[in-house]
Amino acid sequence: MAVVQSRALRIVLLGLAWFWIGVAFAGVVLPIIPTTGPVLLAAFLFSLSSERFDNWIVTNRYFGGIVRDWREGVGFSVRAKTIAVTAIVLSFAFTTFFALGDASLWIRASMWALALAIASYVVTRPTKRTSTTEGVGALEG
Repeated sequence: MAVVQSRALRIVLLGLAWFWIGVAFAGVVLPIIPTTGPVLLAAFLFSLSSERFDNWIVTNRYFGGIVRDWREGVGFSVRAKTIAVTAIVLSFAFTTFFALGDASLWIRASMWALALAIASYVVTRPTKRTSTTEGVGALEG
């Protein structure tokens, strides 16, 4: 993806990318905040704003695998999907039961419809297959 030409837009995109990296780091520590979505959004924003930071996130020890797998169309592992759907359910449950305690039934139902849509998107992405014979050739050679 090509970096945008406008310097002002690059600065805005870079700032947004760093914001999402912060959210992703929070997601590493706090299980209720997802990590994968913010990392992918940050990677997209980095790809538009800076070749240097795009390269940084692709090669990052913690987040690089997620970005490389996404860009290569490999998908997410079953574990990542399970964590994502669990985080979606927990965060929407908290929102609808506590934060929206006095809200109408329609608002709550809309929130759960959104949660279902997001979870469906996650579940329908390609599933990364892990090979049980991975690395065997290196041992034989």
